[in-house]
Amino acid sequence: MRTFDQFLEKARELTDIRSALSVLAWDQETKMPPKAAGHRARQRATLAAIYHRKLVSREVYELLESLEQESLDEFEASSVRELRREHAKADRVPTELVQEITEVGSLAYERWVEARERSDYGIFEPWLARMMELKSREADYLQTVETRYEALLDEYEPGMSEQSLDEIFGEVRPQLTNLLRRIEESAVSKTIRPIRGDFPFKRQENLGREVLTRIGFDWDAGRLDRSPHPFCVGLSPLDVRITTRYNVNDFTGSLFGMIHEAGHALYEQGLDSARYGYPACDSVSLGIHESQSRLWENQIGRSASFWKYWFPRLPQFFPKALSNLTLDEFLLSVNQVRASLIRVEADEVTYGLHIIMRYELEKALFSGNVSTKDLPSCWNDTMDEYLGVRPANDRDGILQDTHWSQGLIGYFPTYLLGNLYAAQFLVAARKALPDLDAQIEAGTFSSLREWLREQIHRYGRQYPASELVQRVTGEPLRARYFLEYLEEKYCKLYQI
Repeated sequence: MRTFDQFLEKARELTDIRSALSVLAWDQETKMPPKAAGHRARQRATLAAIYHRKLVSREVYELLESLEQESLDEFEASSVRELRREHAKADRVPTELVQEITEVGSLAYERWVEARERSDYGIFEPWLARMMELKSREADYLQTVETRYEALLDEYEPGMSEQSLDEIFGEVRPQLTNLLRRIEESAVSKTIRPIRGDFPFKRQENLGREVLTRIGFDWDAGRLDRSPHPFCVGLSPLDVRITTRYNVNDFTGSLFGMIHEAGHALYEQGLDSARYGYPACDSVSLGIHESQSRLWENQIGRSASFWKYWFPRLPQFFPKALSNLTLDEFLLSVNQVRASLIRVEADEVTYGLHIIMRYELEKALFSGNVSTKDLPSCWNDTMDEYLGVRPANDRDGILQDTHWSQGLIGYFPTYLLGNLYAAQFLVAARKALPDLDAQIEAGTFSSLREWLREQIHRYGRQYPASELVQRVTGEPLRARYFLEYLEEKYCKLYQI
């Protein structure tokens, strides 16, 4: 047996365990009865410990060392590189700490759900304080880069530095603020008619399923469920699960949530299923992953071309509910720009400000400059400064996101990076597909889906994110494509 085949056997075993962990997490957020939380936390912690011990085992280390001398193809070599990187990081962290972080994260999520339902941050705060202490210890073990925060960021956006993020976000923030101000001052912003009506849950789901089918979601390799916070989990390229939530008075939240998560799912389903278990058969970074969801949700899903096809079909799902709106009025409504409290419901212009705010708060929290007890007031003050709105309660403020309950420190910046990647990728896609808008207007999405699969999805982790964007677009990541996209789209919509 080739040494690589022995390596692959171990890598697939690790992938199976990680996939099982994901099943347990998906079940906890969708189907698990509340009383099972304690047992589920132990189950996940046990599996996380088993995974960690196997990853840092002497056997895996020796296989990695032996492969230094073996002749490998490009995908095999990238798989060895990725597992070596993961092994080196994991080897610096005690298994007991990994186990504790997993268990506390599972329990803290349940307290977050309870706190959010009651709009009472005090229920969740002790768990957040404990999680921050655990993640601080983890960062101490992991830090080989410039900052401790960067050590955690590397888990989600490998190779991205805190300094680079500061520079990118420093360029983006003032331009978003300026565009927001001009839109708010425009005459058009005062004429937008909100979408309100009676939109039964099942009809919303039926519409979402039809849209997702059309853009290429494979229902034989995926499913749709409800959860308090929409998400996507890829258990393998042949088992990808997405969730959404519904509002009976407005169908657009659930629809765009489904399109967003389907963008993630198309990436997962676009990985090579024959290479399941190869360490390189995985998404390269969360920023690249987010680019796929933001591209489908916003740059395609909120476009005039998209709704020229779908708007005439809405009465099939909601008879008479939208009869008082024209297509132009509908387009303005689904692209309405206004400072609001909830990140997942934010428009394309203000969304980046939500992310930059969270990025700066979590850095302050992680460094100790802000305590968990002071976090709600800091959140509210920063929201007021950045967006001019102030939460009236914890549910709409500090408790709206689940990320920190699970220890996902360094995750939030990837959302804004995803917007930047998406805009740059779509410029390249339009060059390759000059009739793309006409295809979308006709309800045809296969060319774009296959272009993304061919250019991005199929490579998995074969190339680092920085190299992938260079290969696809011919240049490194640049904020200007996203800023130009926003400027062109919203100046036209708002006549500014």
